[in-house]
Amino acid sequence: MAVRAVRGATQLEEDTREHMLDRVAELVIDVMAANGLVVDDFISIIFTATSDLVSEFPAYAARQLGFSDVPLVCARELEIEGSMPRVVRLMAHVETDLPRADVTHVYLHGAANLRRDLTKTTSHD
Repeated sequence: MAVRAVRGATQLEEDTREHMLDRVAELVIDVMAANGLVVDDFISIIFTATSDLVSEFPAYAARQLGFSDVPLVCARELEIEGSMPRVVRLMAHVETDLPRADVTHVYLHGAANLRRDLTKTTSHD
């Protein structure tokens, strides 16, 4: 078993609590499915959100999915001129048998445009 980092992001259409919880839950579930992970495989997750998202903590969506014993933290994304609005990113540290090259990073909705350079990604609108 190795420790790997899995990245992902999603973009929200609006800053509402329900939409935040739905989009972040979708992101976490897709990261799990794309990499064959279960909650017990997660060591920790760091969530970041752009400054225009204030309706809810992204980590709360993971807590609702059963991540009660996994350390989670939320942070503010850097405010870079011209950056994409309403984006939640995650970096999850996991235990997996996957080689680093086989880890699938997940970019959903408009956030798929953030990492067109990656060959091993899952994305959808």
